[in-house]
Amino acid sequence: MTKNGSTKQTKQEFDVNFLVSRDNGLNLLDFMMYRIRRRIMKTLFTLTVIPCLGLIAAAFHAEGQEPKQLSQRDQLRAAAQQICPVSGQQLGEHGTPVKVTVGKQKEEVFLCCQACLKGQLNRKHWGTIHANFAKAQAICPVMEQKLPANPKWTIADGKIIYVCCPPCTKKIAAEEEKYLSKLDQLYAKSVK
Repeated sequence: MTKNGSTKQTKQEFDVNFLVSRDNGLNLLDFMMYRIRRRIMKTLFTLTVIPCLGLIAAAFHAEGQEPKQLSQRDQLRAAAQQICPVSGQQLGEHGTPVKVTVGKQKEEVFLCCQACLKGQLNRKHWGTIHANFAKAQAICPVMEQKLPANPKWTIADGKIIYVCCPPCTKKIAAEEEKYLSKLDQLYAKSVK
């Protein structure tokens, strides 16, 4: 304000006001562009990612698409596993269990039904399944002694095998079929 009461702006005040008003205009434009980009991304997600997830799930569970009669080895494993890792229900309550492969080590487990192919593994059920396998096995197939409270384990041909000590895992890797047969015998004793 000047001495006579007029509201004359200095050049610096004018530039600041202009930048503020211009900045507000850019914010509105940015906001509109953000909304347009967001709408485009949602559409792209719907058109590409969701169908891809279906393909990934189909590839992940390809082995379990149609219920088939389980081999004797798989019947023993399903009996030792006892519950579904998705629903927690007893295997066999909904027909023939569905065999699937899980994780980087391609561990084979069984689901109670086709509907569980669309579900996610439950950590609590996963822990129970591994405890069931260890309990059913009870004995190290290499050293033929009782398993310790926290046994080591290895995956051989998709099957988890518990051992008493780390050196036993190397012996199993060298002769997988021999120890898988021993595992079948241990499961057969415990599930019957």
